[in-house]
Amino acid sequence: MTLGPAVLAFALVAAALTVTPGLDTALVLRAALTRSRTEAAATAAGIVAGLFVWGAAAAVGVSALLTASQLAYDLLRWAGAAYLVWFGLRLLLRAIRPEGPRDVPHGGGGGSAWRAARTGLATNLLNPKVGVFYAALLPQFVPAGSDPLLVGLLLAGVHAALSVGWFALLIALAGVFGRWLRRPGTVRAVDGLTGATLLGFGVRLALAAR
Repeated sequence: MTLGPAVLAFALVAAALTVTPGLDTALVLRAALTRSRTEAAATAAGIVAGLFVWGAAAAVGVSALLTASQLAYDLLRWAGAAYLVWFGLRLLLRAIRPEGPRDVPHGGGGGSAWRAARTGLATNLLNPKVGVFYAALLPQFVPAGSDPLLVGLLLAGVHAALSVGWFALLIALAGVFGRWLRRPGTVRAVDGLTGATLLGFGVRLALAAR
């Protein structure tokens, strides 16, 4: 397989993965619906940065350790599960507290944007499923004789571009209904739903076999 067909084939697989409802989509939607476009974009940027890390790791064989070593996989799985459970419980507590969360300015702040980006990055890097996906799939699309690191980053860039497009669509749709969706009652409902989703992901990750 030459580079062109390899990139196209990978793009088709990555596109299906991108639009499949999951943790990344939930985080970006929550930020767009309850916080601001800036924080939603920052969350998406953190997630996309994580894709490049995993792409480079898979290319040089680091993430293959997750496939080969049960201990390495379990350590990352438990760390990711603990993070998701903590994050989910925090959102649930925010949703049920009497005063509810405050609305935020539409533009968001610099500190909040950095915090959102760190959240997106940490969530992506602590998800062993992403690492295993890249370790198992990405090497199959690296043509023989090519530089694995460069091709790995290129394929991660393709996945990142698809993700950026998908997240931009989600943020735009959320913006259409932003005024209504940022009402305190709706914000609390979205926080509660997202918290329950993250908690479910965390529990399932903790209990899941390889």
